[in-house]
Amino acid sequence: MKKRIFGTDGVRGEANKWPITPDAILKLAIAASKHFLDTCEGYRAGHPRFTVVIGKDTRLSGYMVESALVAGFVAMGIDVILLGPIPTPGVALLTRSLRADLGVMISASHNLYTDNGIKFFKSDGYKITDEDEKAIEAYVKDSPPLPPATAFGKAKRLDDALGRYIEFAKATFPRGQRLDGLRIVVDCANGSAYKVAPRVLWELGADVIAIGDDPQGDNINANCGATNPSYLVNAVLEQQADIGIALDGDADRVILVDENGAIIDGDQVMAAVAMRWHARGLLRGNGVVATTMSNLGFERFLSNNGLTLYRSAVGDRNVSTMMSDKECNVGGEQSGHIVLNDYCTTGDGLIAALQILSLIQEKRQPPSELLNVFTPVPQQLKNIKLTGHLNLADPTLTAAIDRAEVTLNNTGGRLLVRPSGTEPLVRLMAQGDDELLLTTVLLELTNVVEHLQNKADVGNETRT
Repeated sequence: MKKRIFGTDGVRGEANKWPITPDAILKLAIAASKHFLDTCEGYRAGHPRFTVVIGKDTRLSGYMVESALVAGFVAMGIDVILLGPIPTPGVALLTRSLRADLGVMISASHNLYTDNGIKFFKSDGYKITDEDEKAIEAYVKDSPPLPPATAFGKAKRLDDALGRYIEFAKATFPRGQRLDGLRIVVDCANGSAYKVAPRVLWELGADVIAIGDDPQGDNINANCGATNPSYLVNAVLEQQADIGIALDGDADRVILVDENGAIIDGDQVMAAVAMRWHARGLLRGNGVVATTMSNLGFERFLSNNGLTLYRSAVGDRNVSTMMSDKECNVGGEQSGHIVLNDYCTTGDGLIAALQILSLIQEKRQPPSELLNVFTPVPQQLKNIKLTGHLNLADPTLTAAIDRAEVTLNNTGGRLLVRPSGTEPLVRLMAQGDDELLLTTVLLELTNVVEHLQNKADVGNETRT
């Protein structure tokens, strides 16, 4: 197998193209079964049946992916519990609470409906490791033998899966506190939280206006949700709401909008939660875990308050790993993945939003005052679509990156160049106090990347 199946966050790709095809998913389920049957201590110690729970979001291809996974798991003698459409953190939660051996979420997160993906969770609710992924890929290549016909597993549906997650989410909200008097617009991205998010907010007392709550299979994340907050901005202003909450397709990330229509990203959410918990003596690790993408202003703000910003690689799995290493309980990404591991083992947009709503109710101040916690340093992002493979070790590119880093570092800035793990893109990010310098640096790097792409394309045409 020339290409890796797993990316930065599980398996992801265009539906009905490798690796999101029925035969590839079937092989993946068989390979995962083989790996975890061989390594699961609970099962080998006499666990009655190896069990996997499977949830999904609302994209049309979810039916195909779910069926292929079920076929592979039951063929290997594993019992399956189907949860139906549910947020990714709900799968992590129910994997633990049902004492299952493995959890699987079918979702391409913030991507459009033409893509799909698969995320695996271990019995403790945390995502599987790089070592697990490598072992599974090896088994895909080796095609493990199937057990005899007497060893099939069974599949059944859990009817109250959403109810369990709803009650869990409500239990994270402070006892005795309510959302009465708050007018909230919640954008569910036509995704997996279209039922649970409005229900939780309403049951806690809010006046709820739900948008993006009509999934049709082909409209998930389409001009809505956390990656398209302008839809929510307009709704907040039209409805004269106190705050807006935008989730993405699988509800593991959140972006907020204040009463004036200003967008509040994950860095500001983490800062608000961290300072509140720090004041109460609840913040562990004397800091926050964020990624290389988080704003320099956030880092400076924490430092000025005697706290540390620990930076991990991009991806909430990497955030969670560093949170464990640094013994922190607040972490996340600027994009809105917020991990509060006092409550959850992965990013949970709804749980993070509830912490902010609790702060608003406690302080009796509007979001525009509470959630501008620090002044961001100018930051520019550039996504360059790739037409083919980009060699990040190309001497021309590495020299350009070195020059850009020196230029920014000399003025207290930062540069990040990384390929996307989920899309054919290379992402450039520059931060610093001199915005004109950021523009110049990114333009020069963009020209180099595009030149290398054009050169590669010409070479391919010549060989053809």
